[in-house]
Amino acid sequence: MSGKLYLCATPIGNLEDITLRVIRTLKEVDLIAAEDTRHSIKLLNHLEIKTPMTSYHEFNKVEKARYLVEQLKAGLNIALITDAGTPGISDPGEELVKQAYEAGIEVTSLPGACAAVTALTLSGLATRRFSFEAFLPTDKKERQLILEELKKDTRTIILYEAPHRLVKTLTELYELLGNREITVVKELTKMHEKAWRTTISEAIAAYEVQEPKGEYVLVLNGRSQDEVEAEKQSRWVGLSLNEHMKYYEDQGLDKKEAMKAVAKDRGISKRDIYKELIQAGSEDKV
Repeated sequence: MSGKLYLCATPIGNLEDITLRVIRTLKEVDLIAAEDTRHSIKLLNHLEIKTPMTSYHEFNKVEKARYLVEQLKAGLNIALITDAGTPGISDPGEELVKQAYEAGIEVTSLPGACAAVTALTLSGLATRRFSFEAFLPTDKKERQLILEELKKDTRTIILYEAPHRLVKTLTELYELLGNREITVVKELTKMHEKAWRTTISEAIAAYEVQEPKGEYVLVLNGRSQDEVEAEKQSRWVGLSLNEHMKYYEDQGLDKKEAMKAVAKDRGISKRDIYKELIQAGSEDKV
């Protein structure tokens, strides 16, 4: 029989943030695949876990995943751990999970610490809908594309950032997204944990004076519905009613559907649109 792949969440700071189930699993599996064995050995020593480890990281994730899948097919049970948090969230773990499923290997995830969700709950911002971008791409074109997408996103946005790039990223967010509310969370679950709810401009001003230290999670408001509605309304400014109708008719809508769409755009009733067209001498439009 094939073995089983266990995705084991490990602490993101405080070593007490690990479940009893994860500890038991790490002791019982045949092998632990760790993103950085030198880092993870400290946690295993703390928990008195003697299970053998092997490295599995960004630079060997494809080939090493093949090897680990072969071990799983041979009957070994393997636990995957990342440097901190839940495997597969913005780390090479997703490749191993994909290959395991393709090989018919059973996979299970043992829940626990996750910096993105922890920061979101701590932020004081809306939590019902959110988007997680992890670290923004370093490639300029790709980075710009992602930022343009975030500009339109109405969900709460979660980003990771390193201290030496924090001011640059905040400045880019300010220039493209405007001065939104943001909660800057640093050193989650550690001794110097801090959650600062502020605005992007205030955060930039503060960190230009005081050098950022530690690992950061940025949680910021998405685009407001008021902005979205204002943009929709501004799109039709300057268009006559007939031009507005023609816009939708040219897209294949019949006259009644076009009237309905125009009424929605302008925030008035379909009956009002009809009356205006009649008064303008455009009865043929309806």
